[in-house]
Amino acid sequence: MNEWLDEVPWNEQGLVPVVTQDFSSGRVLGVAWMNREALEKTVASEEAVYWSRSRKRLWRKGEQSGHVQKLREVRIDCDADALLLRVEQLGGIACHTGRESCFFRKLQDGRWVATDPVLKDPSLIYKK
Repeated sequence: MNEWLDEVPWNEQGLVPVVTQDFSSGRVLGVAWMNREALEKTVASEEAVYWSRSRKRLWRKGEQSGHVQKLREVRIDCDADALLLRVEQLGGIACHTGRESCFFRKLQDGRWVATDPVLKDPSLIYKK
């Protein structure tokens, strides 16, 4: 039924790297991992679901923050060893630091410098 899943070359841990990109702006929002179930659920629900290596469980983006990623497109690269998710980022925040993108630091004069503003204080996003 889902033969397209068999074309993804899952690594030894059953995972594949995923680059997530904002569908409208083209900005890279983050990099994560998916297992077969995460990819299946992402396509079925049309919302990004990843595999959390630290928590060892599926993780639906926005499950705590509300910053869901609505799936617009899934692509596989030429070598079929990485996926690209093109999404609509609800709330405009993809990073747990409260920023638009997880790639908010750039190398400048030999050090990493934060270049993107915090759009929302993480303590207001993640109430524990």
